[in-house]
Amino acid sequence: TMENQFYSRLHIVFAGLSAFVFSFWLYHFGTGWPAWLNAFLGVVLGALAYGVFALLWSLLGKAWQWLPEELRLALITISACLVTVKILGLNWPDYLYYPAALVVFLVFALTLWGFTAKGKKAGRVLAVLLPLVALAWGVNWVISEGSDPFPDVEVSRAGEAATTLFLAENVANPGKKGQYMVKQFTYGSGNDQQRSEYNESVLYKTPTVNAKRLLPEWKGKKKKWRERYWGFGVEAFPLNGRVYLPVGEGPFPLALIVHGNHSMIDYSDGGYAYLGELLASRGVIVVSVDENFINGHWSGDFMGKEMPTRAWLLLKHLEQWKKWTDDDTHELYGKADMELIILMGHSRGGEAVSIAAAFNQLPYFPDDAREQFNFGFAIRGIVSIAPTDYRYHRQMDLKDVNYLSLQGSYDADETSFWGLRPYHRLQFGDSTNFFKAGVYIHRANHGQFNSSWGRSDFGGTFAPLLNTEPIMPGEDQRQAAQVFISAFAEAVFNDNPAYRSLFVAPQAVVGSYLPQGFYLGHFSNSKHHPIQDFEEDINLATGRDGAQILANHLAVWREETLSSRDGGSIENNVLVAGWDYGEEVKSDSIATYNLRLPISSSEKIDTVTHLLLDVGHGRWTDLPGRSDDDATDDRALDFRIEVQDSSGVVASTLLSKSGHSPQPVLRARFTKLERLDKERFDQEYEPQLETFALPIHLFQTQQEGTIHWQQLTQIRLIFDQSPVSIALIDDIRLTSGL
Repeated sequence: TMENQFYSRLHIVFAGLSAFVFSFWLYHFGTGWPAWLNAFLGVVLGALAYGVFALLWSLLGKAWQWLPEELRLALITISACLVTVKILGLNWPDYLYYPAALVVFLVFALTLWGFTAKGKKAGRVLAVLLPLVALAWGVNWVISEGSDPFPDVEVSRAGEAATTLFLAENVANPGKKGQYMVKQFTYGSGNDQQRSEYNESVLYKTPTVNAKRLLPEWKGKKKKWRERYWGFGVEAFPLNGRVYLPVGEGPFPLALIVHGNHSMIDYSDGGYAYLGELLASRGVIVVSVDENFINGHWSGDFMGKEMPTRAWLLLKHLEQWKKWTDDDTHELYGKADMELIILMGHSRGGEAVSIAAAFNQLPYFPDDAREQFNFGFAIRGIVSIAPTDYRYHRQMDLKDVNYLSLQGSYDADETSFWGLRPYHRLQFGDSTNFFKAGVYIHRANHGQFNSSWGRSDFGGTFAPLLNTEPIMPGEDQRQAAQVFISAFAEAVFNDNPAYRSLFVAPQAVVGSYLPQGFYLGHFSNSKHHPIQDFEEDINLATGRDGAQILANHLAVWREETLSSRDGGSIENNVLVAGWDYGEEVKSDSIATYNLRLPISSSEKIDTVTHLLLDVGHGRWTDLPGRSDDDATDDRALDFRIEVQDSSGVVASTLLSKSGHSPQPVLRARFTKLERLDKERFDQEYEPQLETFALPIHLFQTQQEGTIHWQQLTQIRLIFDQSPVSIALIDDIRLTSGL
């Protein structure tokens, strides 16, 4: 009959849809087989999957005879779809997945009924249109970028460039292209069967390296499918790199950058051309290192066990560059200055560069001493971009190296500023002028630091649930990265101290060097002399070097280890100080935090130019009787800092006199559903501190005399600028220069 023919055709349509889904899935599987073969296998599997479900439902047909044919067809279809998406790994939460499946089922059922049922035409048309409208709304919600739940912060604060007392007016924009023409080429082992740039198009051939002892996990299906795809295995890893070379005599400083754990078959090394081209134009050789062959893949992720290999490969690239630059018969002879090296990494690559800096000083691979190391390169700087700091089972404690880390507040992959953990562990042990810095970039995500990774920090079926609307444009995010990384390179390679100030007060150049937004800077250097860092013990009454502590009228007073958004440890202790006077500041009960110092604590520093401290917003829920809804003044965190010397001279200034006020609490909503956000990420924000540097000339004495900064006996924090607030305070220190 006509009706049976109609249902038969519908079965063919839905079987074809299932075949298309499987075909699309297998096409991107990266099995190493031809793409057309993957697609064909997908068609076969999809058709078979639908046929199996149709057969199962027909066997149960007697139990469902009372149901209309269109409803039974809908049941067959939705069952096939449910199982298909589960097979493909749809990781939506059940409270979202099953209602969505029910909606899809109802849409199919009503639409089929509307086309086939007898009755009034208007009712049937309505039965078709209503579910289609509902489906269109659902599809629009899935494909939309989401919404910005916290726009008031950006509206009220964006564009307020901070006044700086540090950044010299004549410092050129480090994000501006330099004077050098740039030559681009690739080098490699020539055995990459997937990409011509690392096969027949390489300008210089390099030897392979044996990473068997570094990566014993190269086995099983990881080994089988990777070797089928790439054409090489762990005993013949290539040294592949994209080079951005300044055209000139040289020698030029050398910077290597390595990607993170993106999909193995979505090649990542080309996504840092924006950094390579900029730095090369300013006189730095940049190499974007290819390590895609150890990235995650459908056949398996090494789950961090590949981290030593990521680091080791960077050092093997440096070995190759040393051979070239020392070989007077090679075209690259004398091009690289092997005494000036920076390692840069993104995501897992951001952890790998710290591991590489540690391996660089070791005689043996710590996980297998049969692998001997003999590196010892002059690594002057480390740049970690949205890094991990937990993948490798060993924790890297760096020493005597310059360090920079960048992190975005809308990073849904690495949701915490893990780069601050190695920042705080990094120690300076000699007189060389090293520094360390970190920048928290509001509305930056994880992927846009690489120009090919995009705005969704999760791929696959979870990507449609991400809230990408509030994320800054990719061009702006990469512009910010260019400014900070280029400033770091100028400070390290050219010993230009003016650029260090950018990390103390980045808001000073918002609207000129930097796109509009919020940037929280962290900064310290080897000239800094710590007064109090809250790391020494759990005794609230004592501090470093025998300092005595006294607090008055504080509603909250404790020291705690900062936690990440998901409850992990940032591995840094801070002072939590809260005060609550009610409606207005009460002069007879001002809250204070008093550090009484032995004179010897500041005698150790010859010259004092600045007092520095790190300050951020605490959580209002820690104040008795307060909630986050009461935090109307959380953007006006300010207090007085008072110092006294051994002769009794007292001087003070306000935190806000440093040149910028504390930035507002920077909240983020990673997903389109508030409930899902709380389940996966717990908090709407992660407490972030920023560095405030107060030049000593800002401290005004209250009587005649001059403060002797080498003989301080007291530092007092006086919370008299707002009636209620809660502050996180860390690393009170003196310095002889930035």
